Amino acid sequence: MFSKTRVTENRPQQAPAPQATTTEPAPIALPERGSEASAATSAPRGRTTPSVLSPDLTVVGNIKTQGDIQVEGTVEGDIRAHQLTIGETATIKGEIVGDDVIVHGRVIGRVRGLKVRLTATARVEGDIIHKTIAIESGAHFEGSVQRQEDPLNNGGTKKLAAPAE
Repeated sequence: MFSKTRVTENRPQQAPAPQATTTEPAPIALPERGSEASAATSAPRGRTTPSVLSPDLTVVGNIKTQGDIQVEGTVEGDIRAHQLTIGETATIKGEIVGDDVIVHGRVIGRVRGLKVRLTATARVEGDIIHKTIAIESGAHFEGSVQRQEDPLNNGGTKKLAAPAE
């Protein structure tokens, strides 16, 4: 047994290497690449760092992204994002739309979101259209609240009124 083991220890180093190389890349490499590609496609949405608009920044115009945004400055225009966080120092004059909207600062305009949360420091002047909402004690809110199953696509009340004439 010892002599056979010694002989196979010397020979397998040369023989299995080509077999392992030719066998492994085709079946193993292709499924891994496929799973990596699908993981890479889904990973950026859930794990990306939000874009941050600093307190000294003023934006005049609309902002639209499929990613996440944290606003600390002033925006005069509409904002559409996946997750939208309005910081305590932020002021938004326009409509904000997102899957997940968290308001710490001031919003003058309509808020539409699947999940809308107004923290104790929030100041909102406008209507809120939501699927779920949370309003902390101390939040200031002037407007109406309306629950809809799909608030992101049903924001065009003006569009619905125009054809009815």
